[in-house]
Formats: sequence, structure tokens, C-alpha cells
Amino acid sequence: MTFSDLRDFISWFNGKNPNARSQARVISGIRAFYRFLLAEGETDDNPASLIESPKLGMKLPEVLSVAEIDSIIEQIDLSRPEGHRNRAIIETLYGCGLRVSELVNLRITDIHYGEGFVTVTGKGNKQRLVPVSSKALKEIDNYRDYRRRLPVIHDENILFLNRRGRKLTRAMIFTIIKDLAARAGIRKNISPHTFRHSFATHLVEGGADLRAVQEMLGHESILTTEIYTHIDRSYLRDTLIMFHPRA
Repeated sequence: MTFSDLRDFISWFNGKNPNARSQARVISGIRAFYRFLLAEGETDDNPASLIESPKLGMKLPEVLSVAEIDSIIEQIDLSRPEGHRNRAIIETLYGCGLRVSELVNLRITDIHYGEGFVTVTGKGNKQRLVPVSSKALKEIDNYRDYRRRLPVIHDENILFLNRRGRKLTRAMIFTIIKDLAARAGIRKNISPHTFRHSFATHLVEGGADLRAVQEMLGHESILTTEIYTHIDRSYLRDTLIMFHPRA
């Protein structure tokens, strides 16, 4: 396989798939495959090193207002068995800025009521401590009263369970949120991650230090967190006025 072969393939693929992110994923896969071949001694040539990835524009995430989040929560019917659970899920997602994978794996022993923190296990099994609001803790306690009445519990330490006493799936969290948003009349394309974006955006809008937001989100690089300054342009202006000697 030569660079020319790869270039022709990518040209053909790009013609059928105009999305730059799809193109970048394919190129990333080819590069990873050649790194594997080199490591295994199957080849001593790497034509993939000459391939250029398409330029990806920065896509600003969808964000909910506080009023929209309140509206979503108001759609939850607390008379239904899953009502308090779903309310606790929304408050925890928004109140702690968790990824959906972090939420479904949250354990009861991860909640430190006295200190007001939760231990979150993120990407690469890295753990971080995230502050949790008294509002979220109250909703979690309300849900745990219902949780104790489940006929059977298969995952004793997992916090959020389905009616069969098993850990909720990521897909189920998506379904719960999509349904509540539709009932609230919100037409934005939202997902569990939207609450994480809203958490960070509202912190930055309120004047939170970007390093603190980075720590709470569990971002490796501050560059990842900086996207939220693009959502709130006033944060950039306020930073200039506060810290620049000529401002």
C-alpha cells in the first residue's frame, strides 16, 4: 500500500462522506492501524504519516438556560415510581456536570454527605472530587427512599437503578431526557451531555475561575475548558478589564 493508494481511497471516501468529522475519524483509524503494523514489525513503511486530516471547525455545544432546566424538571411526575429517581438524575447531571457514563456508574459510597462532595470516576478510571449541591443531595435522598422499596436489587452499591434493580444504561438516560424535553416543549437537540455543557457555561457566566471549572469537569487540558469562554463572550471582556494594565 502506497501513499498514492491511501490518497485515492480518502478522495473516494470524502466524495461520499462530506462531513469533516467522519473523514477525520477514518484517517485516525488508518494512522492507528499503521502504528500497529509498525509495532508488530509487519511493515517498515508508514504512508499514513503523510495524510493530512481535514480542518475541524470548533462546534459550540447546545446549552440550556436555567429556566429551561427548571421546565424540564417540572415535567417529572413524582407520583410515578421513577419520578424521584429521574429528578435526582437531572439535578446530579446539572449540579455536578457529570458525563452520562460517570452518572450511570455513580455508587452510593461515592457520595460524601458531610463534606458535600461526590467521588467521580472519569475517563481512564481517573477519579476526581466534585462538589454536590444540597439540592441534588436532597433529591438523591428522596430517591433512595424509593430505591429501598425495590423488590430486588442486583447492584447494591450502584446509585441509579431501573425497576428491575439493575444499573441504568446510557441509552435509558438519553430516553428519559429526550422525553422530558419534548414534554417541556424544548426544541433544542439535547442529550445528557447538554446538562454538562450548561453546568460549565453557567459557572463561567457567573464568574467562576476557568481552572476550577476544568477541575470539576475532569478535563486533561485547559484548552478543552476554554470552549465555554466562547459561549460567554462577556467572560473574556471582564477578564481583560480585570487583569490588563491598559484596560
